[in-house]
Amino acid sequence: MQVGRVSREIDFAKLGPTLVIASSLVLAIRTARWPRNAVNTASGPEWDAEVTRSIEIAMRVLSQLVAKSPTLFQQKDVPWYQPSVDESPR
Repeated sequence: MQVGRVSREIDFAKLGPTLVIASSLVLAIRTARWPRNAVNTASGPEWDAEVTRSIEIAMRVLSQLVAKSPTLFQQKDVPWYQPSVDESPR
């Protein structure tokens, strides 16, 4: 096979850290005025719900940005292969 052309696509592997940072910022903003807890429990239903909601918001914003402005994110070259004469279906 030979490379017929190269297309530019978003490098989705690098969006993971972006999603973590974005959801953390959303969570920090949404919970900034919450009272401080002195008890270090392993789980809190309100906190778990806020974490889930923050991730949903960040994913929604990122998906809109990817759809509307893909050039904002790192891109990579993805080769498109063309079959040679020997590899063509018969």
